[in-house]
Amino acid sequence: MTTESAGTAAATGSAEVRARGRAGAGTGGTRRLTVAQALIMFLSRQYTERDGRRRRLIGATWGIFGHGNVAGIGQALLESGTGRDAAMPYYQGRNEQAMVHAAVGYARQSRRLSAHAVTTSIGPGATNLVTGAALATVNRLPVLLLPGDTFATRPADPVLQQLEVPYAGDVSVNDTLRPVSRYFDRITRPEALIPAALQAVRTLADPADTGAVTLALPQDVQAEAYDWPEEFFAERIWRVARPRPDTDALAAARRALATARRPLVVAGGGVHHSEAEDALRAFAERTGVPVASTQAGKGSLPYDHPADVGGIGHTGTATADELARTADLVIGVGTRWSDFTTASGTLFQNPDVRFLNVNITPFDAHKMAGLSLVGDARAVLTELADAAPAVPPAYPAEYGAAKERWESRVSTAYAAADPGARPTQSQLLGALDALVTGEDIVINAAGSLPGDLHKLWRARSADQYHVEYGYSCMGYEIPAAIGVAMAAPGRPVWALVGDGTYLMNPTEIVTAVQENIPVKVVIVQNHGYASIGGLSASVGGERFGTAYRHRAPDGTYSGDPLPVDLAANAAALGLRVLRAGTVAELRRALAAARASDVPTGVYVETATPDTVSGPPPAQAWWDVPVAETATRSAAVGAREEYERQRAARRRPL
Repeated sequence: MTTESAGTAAATGSAEVRARGRAGAGTGGTRRLTVAQALIMFLSRQYTERDGRRRRLIGATWGIFGHGNVAGIGQALLESGTGRDAAMPYYQGRNEQAMVHAAVGYARQSRRLSAHAVTTSIGPGATNLVTGAALATVNRLPVLLLPGDTFATRPADPVLQQLEVPYAGDVSVNDTLRPVSRYFDRITRPEALIPAALQAVRTLADPADTGAVTLALPQDVQAEAYDWPEEFFAERIWRVARPRPDTDALAAARRALATARRPLVVAGGGVHHSEAEDALRAFAERTGVPVASTQAGKGSLPYDHPADVGGIGHTGTATADELARTADLVIGVGTRWSDFTTASGTLFQNPDVRFLNVNITPFDAHKMAGLSLVGDARAVLTELADAAPAVPPAYPAEYGAAKERWESRVSTAYAAADPGARPTQSQLLGALDALVTGEDIVINAAGSLPGDLHKLWRARSADQYHVEYGYSCMGYEIPAAIGVAMAAPGRPVWALVGDGTYLMNPTEIVTAVQENIPVKVVIVQNHGYASIGGLSASVGGERFGTAYRHRAPDGTYSGDPLPVDLAANAAALGLRVLRAGTVAELRRALAAARASDVPTGVYVETATPDTVSGPPPAQAWWDVPVAETATRSAAVGAREEYERQRAARRRPL
């Protein structure tokens, strides 16, 4: 990644952008502004460029104001202009964590080339950022956090919301953001902003190093004036390169491909970030190598491409997982190799299996003791395809037949024999599958839906499938849908949420209503934490504490379902809500929601699946340790199964 500033960059930029913020200009090549004003002006003039396309790096700033940022960043945003055409557009959020989720959704949809900033006050506003920051960094997605901080000058000690640490006077609650940030700095002097701001945007724009970036801003420093060099505000372009792999490593990779008889590609989120879908398609068509996908990589090939074999790992398809068990060369493209993907180290069982990792991040490229090709996914795949041999013809015929069998199982799970019956969750997905086109975007993150979606969903376009499963954060879906809709205006955006997830974070419905962003929210009521309930049953936990029910006479949560009306709650927040009690009503409600030009919800209470309409079970294991000693028979039996499964774990060396 390279950067270009002043000179030619400023000359080629917009005269309108260059003219903004001239009020307060000083003499002698400096401009007198507060730290907050300088930061906002600086951010409004940062750009990324890849393949000749330029984008604003920071497209907008989300904010909730309190005493720690209202007179600093808040005043600076006002100073930059009001409305959507402001030098730095502003969006009002309801929950600090949710603002980060919206920003992350925007960044992912923007292929990490554009991001949002999020500003909060001191104290709880700042610490509410931590979960969102962790999600961003785990998923390698850029977001800029601008939390207020306590006074640098310490005029009173302590001040409101100050964390007092007896052994360290320079610690504040913002230090909780350090371990979940890719870059962190506290701006205790105005002049310190210049190097910190440059490092912040460098990190945001670097595909190998991106994630949450935090600039903690003491409230007194935010409001302090300083004479800034004009060069600080020149338009600056951060060029996002496509690094090519080392020639020796590429030669070794080609030798590995030449000797492989059962190779398998595992496509991760890096395929999408790099816009490498066409290169992957060309590689698969030239070689006949099948392509499985992680949660982040699903959609790298459309579901109906002959080489696409669906999701891999614990939530994967039988086709992909059987291929993984016998593969002799596994080519990971842009994947972190999480435990869900590897079935906790039990999936790849061929004793001669080798790994070849294509990744722009060396840390990920060296996982699984693999041969590493460090570089841009599109560039590497293009070079690999040039000399890669085709697999034996019997191999595509084998996985093609297996894929056909799996698609038959998907159709069975989607089918609803009685349109007057209450739908199962799989039938809900089937109704949505029958409605959408490649234009639609489907968002989910937590609960039982990610597993069903990874196994069943038929992705029609590269960006249709948006499941956040690096952090699997409950409450991500609704705010993320807002961010995605901002990055993809005019496209139908669906947020699929269970009742547990909805209760975690419904507040940004208000934001969608305020901004008239026509997201479609599908609220699935199954009276509890269905995913963890099923997991609990499998590991000897007997579904303890996972149902939303009244207490029974014996004190357990096994009484009647709680009389909670989530549809009424969503309507009270301003959402147009359509209730669906049957399969037929669900189909009509989904169609109406898709056509709606206002934020619209579909509320459906799902039925417990039977053996006909339920999703296929897990096709691979996932390691959740079971009590080694117990008196209850469920736990004893679960431990025996656990010991049997973990015996298959292999550590690549």
